[in-house]
Amino acid sequence: MINKSIQFLKEVRLELSKVSYPNKPELMGSTIIVVVMSIIMAAFIGVVDFGLSQLTKLILR
Repeated sequence: MINKSIQFLKEVRLELSKVSYPNKPELMGSTIIVVVMSIIMAAFIGVVDFGLSQLTKLILR
């Protein structure tokens, strides 16, 4: 069991050495895209929710 755990950790270390991490400009660009898309999606869902709630109120009157 211990040997398997040690082998696993060695393989994890090997795989992590293959990872290419983004540099600062790439990371900032990706972060900005995620934040902007989150705001757009939140606004869209809010508008749809408001519209559907108003439609439901109109139908139930």
